[in-house]
Amino acid sequence: MKSIKFIFIFLLIGCSSSKVITDYNANEDFSKFKTFDFYEDNGENLNEFDVKRVTINIEENLNSLGLQQSSLPDFFVFFETKTSEKQNNNTLGIGVGNNGIGISGGIPIGGKRLNEKLIIKFIEAKTNDLFWEGSLNNTIKESRTPEKREIYLKAVVLEILKEFPPKK
Repeated sequence: MKSIKFIFIFLLIGCSSSKVITDYNANEDFSKFKTFDFYEDNGENLNEFDVKRVTINIEENLNSLGLQQSSLPDFFVFFETKTSEKQNNNTLGIGVGNNGIGISGGIPIGGKRLNEKLIIKFIEAKTNDLFWEGSLNNTIKESRTPEKREIYLKAVVLEILKEFPPKK
């Protein structure tokens, strides 16, 4: 059942207007990077559970590329989210009027939605220079179960890291 939910959310992300945006140092030799580690202050605007979820998903994706976590890494991973409230355009209109004078208003339908942007940055350990960055901006529901949050974050991290290393 979990795999069906994951596929559904993955398709939802893939079919939405969200797009992965990457930027990188075009002169960088990405083949020299073999090891990584995480900054301790990762996950701005994320709760502790989501920091762990994102960390695990990034680690799994980098391991699948042949990179290993190390206490003396070639690069560090930093991630954060930026969240803003999305304007709800779905409202139910109600009006009261008498002899050309009226009062009307709208009641929002559908619950609060947020724009959430997950940003992942890779920073060279020796020089502290940013050499790759990827992000994905999505509209999400504010109230989600932990299971839905976990599936969503796994899909988002996978989408972003599909772009690493860049195909030159």
